[in-house]
Amino acid sequence: MLKPLLLFILLTITTTTTQTQTQHASDPDDESCLRNLHASLSDPLNNLKNWTSTTFSYPCNGFTSYLVGATCNNGRVYKLSLPNLSLSGTLSPYLSNCTNLQSLDLSSNQISGPIPPDLQSLLNLAVLNLSSNSLSGPIPPQLAYCAYLNVIDLHANALSGEIPQQLGLLVRLTVLDLSYNRLSGPIPALLANKTGGSSRFNASSFLGNKGLFGYPLPATGRRSLTVMEIVGIGLGSGLLSLVVSFTAVCIWLRMTEKGPPAEEGKVSHLMPDY
Repeated sequence: MLKPLLLFILLTITTTTTQTQTQHASDPDDESCLRNLHASLSDPLNNLKNWTSTTFSYPCNGFTSYLVGATCNNGRVYKLSLPNLSLSGTLSPYLSNCTNLQSLDLSSNQISGPIPPDLQSLLNLAVLNLSSNSLSGPIPPQLAYCAYLNVIDLHANALSGEIPQQLGLLVRLTVLDLSYNRLSGPIPALLANKTGGSSRFNASSFLGNKGLFGYPLPATGRRSLTVMEIVGIGLGSGLLSLVVSFTAVCIWLRMTEKGPPAEEGKVSHLMPDY
């Protein structure tokens, strides 16, 4: 009787331990994502002091998170929120390994370098906020693969190039802020098209990009400058025509004065009609 009881207790303890380990065990992709993100960032104020090898291995216990800035859902990291922590460095392409991620907020830091095109693997991503950093390079058109994106906030960076046309295919996108970058070229029609009499995104989404143009941005001084240039060209052409005509008349008069009588007919025949 004692042996079966001891066996039952032993099995219960083993099962409980196994369940606990399963609850704590991290998805290997999450571990790689977190470890590489931490390695790519500099943390001068030591705000990420509990981002260690141990917590990378066991970041979540169900809905409980052991990492600063991380929120868990059923044992997976589904939200990373690390704004205004004086972080610098670059964005690790291994962020794409956090495949359950629905919200990524690294705003108001000093992160530089490009936005990794690898973020296209975050198929559940709904919120992307990388605003107020020092990010440079183009906006990856691959972001269009993140079909659930509702918010893209990239304002106050140093992003350059044209706005990818593909972003207009994100039908769930309701908030877009690309203001105060170094973007250029036309605003994609699918981001500026009118629905119900108003544009999909208003001018505030695109302000502060000197090389950017098109609806819904207001007309700039470029149009007036072009008109002035046309007027200047017209006046210059008219003046040049007058000078040429006057010069031709002067040449004709000199030739008629000095030429022999026999040649007068030939010269007068070449004279322009005024």
